Amino acid sequence: MSYEFFVPKVLRALGQTSVFVGACTLALSVQASSNNEIESLSLATAIERTMQQHPSLQVYTIRQSAIDAEGRTAALSPGYELGFEVENAAGSGEFSGIDGAEFSVSLSSVLEMGDKLAARGAVINEKRAVLLAQQKIQALSVLGEVTRRYIDVLAAQAQLSLADESVTLAKKTYDAVAKRAAAGVMRDADINRAQAAVYRAQLTWQNQQQQRDYALIALAMMWGDSHAEFQQVQGELLHFSDDIDFNSLFEKVKFSPAIMAFASQSQLRQAELRYAKTRSSADISWSVGVKQHQSSDDVALSAGFSMPLFSGDRNQGAVDAAIAAKAEVSLNRDIALLALRNELYRAYSSRKLAIAQVKQLQQQIIPTLTAAMADSELAYEQGNYSYLAYLSASEELLFAKRAMLDAATSALRFGVDIEQLIAEPLPVSQHASSEFFQGSAQ
Repeated sequence: MSYEFFVPKVLRALGQTSVFVGACTLALSVQASSNNEIESLSLATAIERTMQQHPSLQVYTIRQSAIDAEGRTAALSPGYELGFEVENAAGSGEFSGIDGAEFSVSLSSVLEMGDKLAARGAVINEKRAVLLAQQKIQALSVLGEVTRRYIDVLAAQAQLSLADESVTLAKKTYDAVAKRAAAGVMRDADINRAQAAVYRAQLTWQNQQQQRDYALIALAMMWGDSHAEFQQVQGELLHFSDDIDFNSLFEKVKFSPAIMAFASQSQLRQAELRYAKTRSSADISWSVGVKQHQSSDDVALSAGFSMPLFSGDRNQGAVDAAIAAKAEVSLNRDIALLALRNELYRAYSSRKLAIAQVKQLQQQIIPTLTAAMADSELAYEQGNYSYLAYLSASEELLFAKRAMLDAATSALRFGVDIEQLIAEPLPVSQHASSEFFQGSAQ
């Protein structure tokens, strides 16, 4: 089953213009290295590969085939039966042997009453609708997961870059300490501390590199690859979509595939109820045949019919069960809607808090710590600051930057949760999203 077949354009829009891809400013071109390995991967490419190869999506082709086979069976009318019967044979007296036997050949079948054939067909059609709704829900789940793993790679890249910055800063600090030690104004303990800080920064860098490599492989596993043929992904962590009122988002949830699937299930239960009611109409069994009297060599026609009595009363339990199943769907929809509202509010409020933290760190805390770091460096070089005070200033700056990256990653992941719930992308910068939506609408 192809990606285009079962993922509506709105779901493809979800992947392409998700909460951070729409605001990406990096180039979207894919570059190849000399050994044919892809160096950079876009989210659009990751989604396309996943939708084509993820096993959880391919299984719907098999399920569709099963429903089609069930439909062919449901479309069949009652079959015919050929019967043969021997009477008055191999008895005693005048019925000994087969001289007095009677041979009958008959053809029989059933006349379905109550439009059962159409009712069975309606059930099959509604099963197809339910399967399509399940496809959409699963597609949303897979799109959400591949986008989250893409964000994890993006975050790992940023953390690795920060770790590299930390190594550079630690080496710079060590050089400054060594310079002062050469002038005879530093103790050996401070030199050892500075050297240990370099080792710690290098160890952190190695750990972040391992985390980045793991995130790359985890993303590649979404389309079945055991290794990553790309070295990085495209995008930026610090760009977010515009905010939307919670009530507006919840209105979209009401029409998401997760809720609309209950409408398909309700229609299926209605079709099953109709079919159950048709079974209250008794079917008529009929037969026609030819009977030969061996003793006189005469031939006669035979015919007959039969129908069960009180079939409506005997089928009332099945009808009541179908009514209860239909009522349960409506109740389950209300339960699911309540759960989705709670989940949406959690993602919505958490995303707002994370974005607020990013903005405060980016606009206030980090600039202040950067200025403090510069002042501390100058004061240390002039001998007015101790090594520990200088080291504390640099560590505070690095800690704030890590906190900003963590908050940005959380904001993007919560944004994906919201998109998965509403089954459409959040508003993004027009320069990135409008072209895609125009292409999807064509």
